[in-house]
This record gives sequence, C-alpha cells and structure tokens, in this order.
Amino acid sequence: MSSLTVWNIMTKEPLSKTDRIILTLGEEIVSGKYVPGAPLPAEAELCEQFATSRNIIREVFRSLMAKRLMEMKRYRGAFVTPRNQWNYLDSDVLQWSLKHDHDPRLIAAMNEVRTLVEPQIARWAAERATSGDLAKIEVAWNDMVTNHLDREAFNLADIRYHEAVLEAVHNPVLQQLSVAISQLQKAVFERTYMPDEGNMPKTLQEHKALFDAIRHQDPDAAELAAQSMIASSTRRLKDIT
Repeated sequence: MSSLTVWNIMTKEPLSKTDRIILTLGEEIVSGKYVPGAPLPAEAELCEQFATSRNIIREVFRSLMAKRLMEMKRYRGAFVTPRNQWNYLDSDVLQWSLKHDHDPRLIAAMNEVRTLVEPQIARWAAERATSGDLAKIEVAWNDMVTNHLDREAFNLADIRYHEAVLEAVHNPVLQQLSVAISQLQKAVFERTYMPDEGNMPKTLQEHKALFDAIRHQDPDAAELAAQSMIASSTRRLKDIT
C-alpha cells in the first residue's frame, strides 16, 4: 500500500486502514485482477501484504461479502463471486465498476433502471414537494444554466437537481438509494454531456419542464417530462456506443 493518505470522497476524512484494504481489494476484484471464480490470497498472505492482523482481514472479508464481491467456501478460503451477483446498489461497487468496467452494457443496464424509477419519482415529487424542495430544485437548475459550457460543473448541478427531486418525494426508504441513484445518473450524464446547440437547449428545457410540472403540482406532466428526459439521454447513449 502507498504511504499516502487516502480520503473518503463522501466525508472528506482519511480512510481507516480497514477501509483502505477494502478499497484496494475491491478495486482489484472489479478491475479483473481476481476474476470471478478465482481465489483471493489466504489470510496469512494478506496480513503480510498489508502489514495487518487477521482480525482486520476478516473484517475486510465481511465487508466484501456484504458487497457480494466474494464468498467464503468451507475449508477452501475466499473466492470472487460472479459479476451478476455483485451488489451494484452499493455505492463502492458502483463507483469501482464505472471506473474499471467500460462495457457499454453496464451503462445501458443503469439507464434501464432510470427508466424504471425516475418517472415515478417525478410523479411523487409533484404531489409532495414543499416550498423548500422547490427552491433547491430551482437553484440546481439555475446552476445548470449558468454552467452549461463547463462539463464538470454542469454535471454536478445536474446531480444536485435530481437529488433535490428525489428528496422532494419525502420517502426515507427511497432516500437510502440516493447515493446509488446519483452515481448511476452521474455515469450516464458524464457520457451524454453535449453542450452543442443541437442538444444543450433541449436538455435545459427538459429539466425546466420537470421543475415546472413539480411546481404546478401536476404529476402527469412531471412523469411525461421525466420520460422525455430519459428518452433524450438514451438516444445520446446510443449515438456514442
């Protein structure tokens, strides 16, 4: 391991030794260093590699099993699980997959999830949004307009826009998926950002239409606006894959 401090991108705090090992092994699994079905190094080998104790390595294994990246086989040790068993709703697994897996089918699968959940989120937001929720959505939309020529700033504003829409649903269970949903949206947005005159005005108008529908408490219009937004994104994805 590098002696450099590794930081948690969510909390901006240094990662613990356990979390650094989870990060290293998790990325090695997702990147293909250890392929599905392959054994991971034995506990003793990992203890030596990371200069740590068996208790730490066992804690790392428990975390990777919770992410469904590995499984323990009696008397045989730790093995990488098949990709279709990985927990893509886990924010770490999703981030590592997007970083290392360039299979367009993964992004297509994520876009299908957007198609499934976002229109309903839009409906509920139109029915439940408070004045405070509307203010957050509007601020994010205004930031999108201001930063439409800056890919990174625009995508961050776009993420905040959709997070504000999700927050307006006021569903604490659904809110637990917000990190995964945001990562999913970020992956799609980064690939479909097109600031040209043929795409950006339409993108901004679609987001404005959704905001207006939520503001006017019109669930049908909100659902249609979300569907239109996703359809445009899907067309752009097909153009680049």
